[in-house]
Amino acid sequence: MDTLKDFLLEKGYSKVKLKLTNTNHFEIKASINGVKGRFILDTGASSSCVGFEAINRFNLKVKDSEIKVVGAGTSNMETQISNSNDLKIGSWKKKRVALVLFNLSHVNNGLINHNADPVDGIIGADILKKGKAIIDYDKKYLYLKLPEIS
Repeated sequence: MDTLKDFLLEKGYSKVKLKLTNTNHFEIKASINGVKGRFILDTGASSSCVGFEAINRFNLKVKDSEIKVVGAGTSNMETQISNSNDLKIGSWKKKRVALVLFNLSHVNNGLINHNADPVDGIIGADILKKGKAIIDYDKKYLYLKLPEIS
């Protein structure tokens, strides 16, 4: 019997290592517009996000947004949006990705208070759905479906 890894790799998925933080979150490395960063993997976040302080670092073109961030410890936070970004997670790539920008200080303060490193943003359900993601919690891997080559 094949392992989950063997089965998914055979079906055209890429494999990306996840790091379990002191706060019991999975951290993942990804690149936005060719710039590497560290992100929390959050299946409960509807949109992928980065902090306002990352605008220059990731070369984001932003505009004001009507979206208000609501989540654990937050409500009605102001946001901006950046469209048409290139995202790369392992060997999986997606163009024209929209990212929500908001003040991530409460997230990073929480991580720092628990001896975890701060992050640049959050990879949310929008990206996980686009990548047909499968998370192997036991082995700490994220699998994303690579586009089929025709």
